[in-house]
Amino acid sequence: MAMVMSLGAETPVVIFSKTSCCMSHSIIILIRKYGANTTVHELDQHPNGQQLERELEALGRKTSTPAVFIGKQLIGGAKEVMSLHVKGKLIPLLLEAKAIWV
Repeated sequence: MAMVMSLGAETPVVIFSKTSCCMSHSIIILIRKYGANTTVHELDQHPNGQQLERELEALGRKTSTPAVFIGKQLIGGAKEVMSLHVKGKLIPLLLEAKAIWV
């Protein structure tokens, strides 16, 4: 899990994705809509993609993508991010992580 946690702490918003995952694409677009710069690691193109997938699964991710880190913490996948968005909690979380400014 060391590699995932290290990459997840690189920037305020880190997303582990796959180029073929439409839900990953949707979450990336949603977060960028608020002006956040996202670091995206495409697991199917990353040289250590299989290892990263295993580490994400070890962290409890049933499906490895999308896996979203905000403020160095694993938030979850599309379901968790959309839930935060609908409840009005995504923007405060992005602000707290200094991913966006008002």
